[in-house]
Amino acid sequence: MQLTIKQLYQTMYTEMGPQGWWPADSKWEIILGAILVQNTNWRNVVPALKQLQATTAFDPAKLHALSVAQLAPLIHSSGFYHNKSKAIAAVFTWLAQFDYDLTAIKQTRGPHLRHDLLQLQGIGAETADVLLVYIFDVPTFIADNYARRLCRQLGVTTNNYQQLYHLIQLPADFTAAQAQEFHGLIDEFGKLYLQNTAAWSQSFLAGAQLITINNT
Repeated sequence: MQLTIKQLYQTMYTEMGPQGWWPADSKWEIILGAILVQNTNWRNVVPALKQLQATTAFDPAKLHALSVAQLAPLIHSSGFYHNKSKAIAAVFTWLAQFDYDLTAIKQTRGPHLRHDLLQLQGIGAETADVLLVYIFDVPTFIADNYARRLCRQLGVTTNNYQQLYHLIQLPADFTAAQAQEFHGLIDEFGKLYLQNTAAWSQSFLAGAQLITINNT
């Protein structure tokens, strides 16, 4: 069975249903979660988010007002808290330049938005793409670890994030909501079926091959 990217998405959605994936009540909370989850698991992120919520109610101006020294103890549970504190400070300082108007940022920066995000301290390619998809509603393929593992099982082997990111292009008619759902589907699939060979062999995608030349 050969699948284009769109067919892969449709198959996963049909088999697994909507995931409603990112656990957050606001885009400010998503930004924080995307930074805090770097190099750790979500279990370690939850206490840090609770501390930030208690201190700032996830108000962007209040988050921006926190210094790196103030942020560090609040997010200690997430690990690498010195670097993550600097990343949070950098992102909210950048957002403050636009008065935290996400729509204005998207309209003003447009095709330069990913580049802008990658210039911020502590924001790598994966986090930048998560922010594009979930914060700025830009349809983007997030080539995270589960995506690379899935593509490898589907016959597409790449060495790193950037290689897969450049290889996989979402269809032109893909919406931001679909891109968000796709990321959630891939990560949930990964937890269920990409832990070992036996699990993969029992999955509904076992034996499928991904076509990357024509993604429509």
